[in-house]
Amino acid sequence: MNNIKALIKKDLLNLASYKVSIIILFVGVCLCTLNTNVTNLAPIVIITMIGMISLSTFNYDEISKAEKYLLAMPNTKGDIIKAKYILVIGLTVLGGVVAYFLTILLSYIMNKINQNIAITIDYMSLLYTTIAGIFGIGLVESIQIPSIYKWGAERGRIQMFILVFIIFLIIGGVAYFITKFGFDIDITSAIDKIKEYAIYILIAITTIFYYISYKVAYKIYKKREY
Repeated sequence: MNNIKALIKKDLLNLASYKVSIIILFVGVCLCTLNTNVTNLAPIVIITMIGMISLSTFNYDEISKAEKYLLAMPNTKGDIIKAKYILVIGLTVLGGVVAYFLTILLSYIMNKINQNIAITIDYMSLLYTTIAGIFGIGLVESIQIPSIYKWGAERGRIQMFILVFIIFLIIGGVAYFITKFGFDIDITSAIDKIKEYAIYILIAITTIFYYISYKVAYKIYKKREY
């Protein structure tokens, strides 16, 4: 466990250069969305940016050849994989939590400063959006991390974009098929039925994505020779 903590600390130190940018990003995004009354967009934007920043640690390791050095120390490949997933998942969830409460806090402050603004926030809707944002970036990360271990940071990113494009193409094809052949599906009714359990469903699916991704990434990384 100490090895994993040290590996996470190493990545956090690499990301330290982003701290000012992250603070400006958080506050800037929240203020912009509050001024346009599209408050639910703030968590999505912030979670996406934090997720992408956390994945940049792979670039640091690849450029510096850090993994060869780390494996020469008392670290196992399992330690390195676990540290990466803990870091990526932790920062993504933390980004969502901070974005949620920061949006509420800034809206309260802006309402106090200017009584004419009257920013209103639907807390449950904001929560649903935050969880959905974590789910979305979780899907992307689940695809990209094994791709990075398979093809490297740069090629893995390209492969990920191709795969995501194929997924959207399939979804679009299915939607077209349903529309073309006139299947009667009441989407609104279906959403209303699962809305009560939506948060739990999204959390469960995201957890499954990460678990499968971890298993695939570990299998790939275990076979890699240095």
